[in-house]
Amino acid sequence: MRTPLRARPSLSAPFVVVVSAALLLTGCGAGSDDSAGSGAAGGAARSAEIPTADVVSGIGIGIGIGKDAAAAALLPAGTTRLTVAVSVGGTPPGTTYLADGKTLTGQDVDFTKAVAKVLGIGLTVEQASFEAILPALDSGKYDVGASNFGVTDERRRTIDFVTYINDGQGFAVRKDSTLGRITDLRQLCGLKVATGAGTTFEATLEENRHVCTDAGEKAYTVQTYSEQGAVWSSVQQGRSDVVMSTINGLRYAVAQQSGVKFLNEYHRLDVGFAFTKGSKLAPAFRAAVNRLIADGTYDEILKKWGTTGSAIAKSQISPPESKAP
Repeated sequence: MRTPLRARPSLSAPFVVVVSAALLLTGCGAGSDDSAGSGAAGGAARSAEIPTADVVSGIGIGIGIGKDAAAAALLPAGTTRLTVAVSVGGTPPGTTYLADGKTLTGQDVDFTKAVAKVLGIGLTVEQASFEAILPALDSGKYDVGASNFGVTDERRRTIDFVTYINDGQGFAVRKDSTLGRITDLRQLCGLKVATGAGTTFEATLEENRHVCTDAGEKAYTVQTYSEQGAVWSSVQQGRSDVVMSTINGLRYAVAQQSGVKFLNEYHRLDVGFAFTKGSKLAPAFRAAVNRLIADGTYDEILKKWGTTGSAIAKSQISPPESKAP
């Protein structure tokens, strides 16, 4: 954790990303598990209206309560500022830029700002590629990752999570596709499946590739992309047959571009803030999320981003992964 001596900016100020020179050279990251990407989908998103309602600054005035002393007391002594890593996906509800090109917005951004306000701490926000964030937590480069990370048993071995929504895995295809509702990955045999690099989708597909060969069929091909916009371009141009990504991200993306359709949900997953294993920050973040649920701010954030179907009843620290069908 970082506790610099310089004055802390107001938490109601614009959420501006701090980007290192290296990241400027390599470009934007892959986006979160819940992102719909840049490129084709990103262009559609930028032409659409991005929700801009301020559902955070009212904490302490009417909707919420401001700093919660009990939650703040759970922070390690001397914690005044945390470094948060985010991955910019390009389209809501994932993290994206407002028209000024520097102010970040998105569901994860709102939840991060709201938790910080409840805990009375400042934030230093750094952009990183999605697949780089979790490994960097253990090195101490970041205090917390906020990029719609799905909670899986594999990740729980080395990462602690504080849950704030329930999203999950789903599929989308071109509108002229004859592929129907996917309930078994064997339905993908022989097809080309596009997904984001370093995501739970890639892991699920790789771990289950054998189901096709076990059944005597041709295995599906997993096509991974570092930018989610490339995923959509691949499907639109016929280089891929189907996209596997997050439920909320897919629904938003297909609503913003022509020629594609959402197929179905496949596997629901809890989503949470990510910390190094054993982090003493986790109890404070859990208390803050539960405070937001209790005071109504939580519901306002979900309504803003159209994700009320992802609500959870209470925040937990690293709950077991819900199992796929």
